Amino acid sequence: MIEKILQKKGQEKIICLTSYSFPITKILDEFCDIILVGDSLGMTIYGMPDTIDVTLSMMINHGKAVAKAAKKSLVVVDLPYGTYEKSKEQALISAKKIISETGCDAIKIETSGDLVATVKFLTDNKINVMGHVGLLPQHVRKIGGYRYQGRDKNSAKEILATAKLVAKAGAFALVIEAVPAELAAKITNEISIPTIGIGASAECDGQVLVIDDLLGLNQEFKPKFVTHYENLAEKISTAVKKFSTDVKAKKFPSRENML
Repeated sequence: MIEKILQKKGQEKIICLTSYSFPITKILDEFCDIILVGDSLGMTIYGMPDTIDVTLSMMINHGKAVAKAAKKSLVVVDLPYGTYEKSKEQALISAKKIISETGCDAIKIETSGDLVATVKFLTDNKINVMGHVGLLPQHVRKIGGYRYQGRDKNSAKEILATAKLVAKAGAFALVIEAVPAELAAKITNEISIPTIGIGASAECDGQVLVIDDLLGLNQEFKPKFVTHYENLAEKISTAVKKFSTDVKAKKFPSRENML
């Protein structure tokens, strides 16, 4: 599967979405090249303010469900905060645990410059790694929120340099999040592995969105880079309201629902 993703570089756009459950994955699997079990589940599933308190067990539990349902898509699981930063060895233990217990194909790691050696260590140990540069959500408490990165010359240069090092370290793909379009395009053109954009540029080799955002499940949350392709929140509300009305009017259950 990794080889198929690599072959799409500069040839065919890569479709990537997040998923956290069996039934959603069954639907996405027909259309996606990559399904990401993102630590964004901390916010979308558990109501956390950010991803920092997501645990390894959470990622494994949801990763199991997704990997079980996916038949053709490459399944990637995020390494959550606190499971890889201490040492290369810690990262390898966490990655092996996720892969062995979920059956996923790869892990994703948020990659600041000081973690390039960790990426190399993982790939040297036969772990398929997806990198992640630009806005790093696990660092939002340090940087003061979800802010676009790489807007000035120095930070853009640093992000580009890290991207090149991550690719050289053996990552098979790279997420680029919330950077200027020009920087995302430059990274895409200058590294040999596919780039997956989110709030970056249409010039990236592929795009990823959080499935809840795509479906419009949270109408109060809409960053600039998100498009609600459906208003599922409204449709769910309508369905639940109809159910409530039918129960109160004794229309449900009807004879057709009985044994």
